[in-house]
Amino acid sequence: MLKILTVLLIPLLGTTLGAAMVFVLKDRISDNLQKGLTGFAAGVMTAASFWSLLEPALEQSAHMGRLSFIPAAVGFLAGMFFLLFLDVVTPHIHMDQSAEGPKSTLSKTARMILAVTLHNIPEGMAVGVVVAGWMSGHADISYASALVLAIGIAIQNFPEGAIVSMPLKAEGMSKAKTFFWGFLSGAVEPLGALATILFTAQAAAILPYCLSFAAGAMMYVVVEELVPEMSEGEHSNIGTIAFAAGFVIMMILDVALG
Repeated sequence: MLKILTVLLIPLLGTTLGAAMVFVLKDRISDNLQKGLTGFAAGVMTAASFWSLLEPALEQSAHMGRLSFIPAAVGFLAGMFFLLFLDVVTPHIHMDQSAEGPKSTLSKTARMILAVTLHNIPEGMAVGVVVAGWMSGHADISYASALVLAIGIAIQNFPEGAIVSMPLKAEGMSKAKTFFWGFLSGAVEPLGALATILFTAQAAAILPYCLSFAAGAMMYVVVEELVPEMSEGEHSNIGTIAFAAGFVIMMILDVALG
């Protein structure tokens, strides 16, 4: 039980430490720093989607022979379209601190918090489904795999927490409140992970679909949000370099320790 709790809380720790940057940084994150943090997060999530989620899904479907791609393909597309659906029906803004977002009856601050919570849903699901795979006794999913994924998401959550908290502070919110809302936005991850564990434990046969679903949902966030934000504005290679660094670090963690 302690092992499971540790894995579930590690991503929240990353968000919390990132949100705590409001006590350290100035009122606004520079454009270059924001691009670097966003690119790094995108690289980590891309690598985690393949090595921690899609690869195990393909391995568990190997008994299907030439049709072993079906669970991964179906699950991945389902995850992408699920996030697309949430993005359409939810009052949503991009994480760029200067974005005004669509017109909404919600305040900009409320929409920002809602946007971050939306981002954290697939991350919590990803951790939960890998933990469920380990608990089910699948040989190709170890506790180390779940731990590495949790650490990778925590690394990704650190810059995300800072990127989100600083704009709230810039709007005039106190440091304590900004930190609280940043922390609260990450609390959905362990809750989502726990719900996913409970669901997947009751439907172990569809684990490959669940793994690839989480991968698709994470990649939606990368393609729809993170990559455009690291590339917008004046041309810069900072986001691209940070993406490569995040991707390689997550790949090394997963392959060496998973």
